[in-house]
Amino acid sequence: MHGFGRVDLDPEDQAVNRSGQPHFHHPWEGRVVGMFLPLLVQGWFNIDAFRHGIETLGPAFYLQSHYFERWRHSVAANLVRAGVLAEGELEARTEALRQGRAAAPAAPLPAPPQPPDPGFVREIAAAPRFAEGQWVRARKIHPPGHTRLPRYARGKRGRVERVLPGFVFPDAHAHGQGEEPQYLYSVAFQGGELWGDDGEPGLVVYLDLFESYLEPEAGEPDTGEAA
Repeated sequence: MHGFGRVDLDPEDQAVNRSGQPHFHHPWEGRVVGMFLPLLVQGWFNIDAFRHGIETLGPAFYLQSHYFERWRHSVAANLVRAGVLAEGELEARTEALRQGRAAAPAAPLPAPPQPPDPGFVREIAAAPRFAEGQWVRARKIHPPGHTRLPRYARGKRGRVERVLPGFVFPDAHAHGQGEEPQYLYSVAFQGGELWGDDGEPGLVVYLDLFESYLEPEAGEPDTGEAA
């Protein structure tokens, strides 16, 4: 996106990040992470649903909010979807505390669902559709839900550098539609292909893209069935 200016890095943040230690600007940020991790591990939501929860924020709120404020929103939205929180419950309890009133006791948490299978690599019986060295083009798609295909790469031409194993497909996983695993490909895009004259000379961007995001470039052989 354009118009936001350069990204200025905070020297203090850089120093702390290099140390490998957790770093939060406010105590509440660490508490959000402390809520997020066990809920994710217990299976109340998956990482793709969590990412999609952030995407449901309105543009104005997204741009004005802190990084971990977006996390808090997604955790709450996913807990409402899972039936752990009632619609509007969090807002009502927050308002009660703001007014100095004792909030009603929270309902006891139900037993967590079965934790998901560890990892995201999956076996796929069919052969990969694309091969290393093959030229492909990222499809011009505009799905209404979650996707890991960056908008800036859609319709752009790249070269398959590596064929990776099958992985859980985020576009389905985020919406409770199952894992629908697909092969993943490391695709190299030239900077000029992505950004025209604004691309830095010699810049190459590598994107890991799922099979259904790609189509063979004109003149290239298609090695498999369409996804």
